[in-house]
Amino acid sequence: MPQIWPLNWVLLFVFFIITFLVFVSVLHFFIVPQVSSSLEEGYSSNALVWKW
Repeated sequence: MPQIWPLNWVLLFVFFIITFLVFVSVLHFFIVPQVSSSLEEGYSSNALVWKW
């Protein structure tokens, strides 16, 4: 039994890491385009303000 527990913890840890990486990649994929577009809008508005 003592040998099975570390294996389970390692598998759980690896599963947690993989899930976290997938979650971060999906979050990055969905949020970054919106943030970049909003940043581009902010930069364009700032450029207009600086031109005025």
